[in-house]
Amino acid sequence: MIGVGAIGRQVALQLAAIGVRRLQLIDMDTVELTNVTTQGYLTDDIGLPKVHATKISAHCLDATVEIETINDRFRSRQRLGEVVFSCVDSISVRETIWRTAGNLCRFWSDGRMLGEVIRVLTVAEETGRTHYPTTLFDQSGRCTSRSTIYTANIAAGLMLHQFTRWLRAIPVEPDLSLSLLANELVVG
Repeated sequence: MIGVGAIGRQVALQLAAIGVRRLQLIDMDTVELTNVTTQGYLTDDIGLPKVHATKISAHCLDATVEIETINDRFRSRQRLGEVVFSCVDSISVRETIWRTAGNLCRFWSDGRMLGEVIRVLTVAEETGRTHYPTTLFDQSGRCTSRSTIYTANIAAGLMLHQFTRWLRAIPVEPDLSLSLLANELVVG
């Protein structure tokens, strides 16, 4: 799990809830007051590293989950597993992570949101491997600059849905977009 902000925190908690045995959480940020309402952190978490606060909450769901925390930004020398959830708020950071780890993982899920618009990109084995790099574009601003906690939960749920499909050897969708404002789901 790279990034435990709005979407990443929800993905980590849902992974713990479905019984994942090991998690690695990578994020360099500290919980701030604004993260309580937009990212689902608790007021008691304010001032803690996000990876530590997320680990505490995940252990409340399942104390047996082995959780490694890295309170730092992603670095190319970090060892990742075969499953990567990219939940960072910058396209340039996504591109760096993809260049480093994309060919090494078997499953990759990237959750993006802007207000009430969600995009989930999935690479599973070879599915989506040529499409994903085309989604890395020049960007100004951050993807989650107008985040809402319920949108983050839906995005996390869609990411886990793709993950559980992959675990069951069911084909995944390389590109899902959901606009809550328009009540529109586009599968690409």
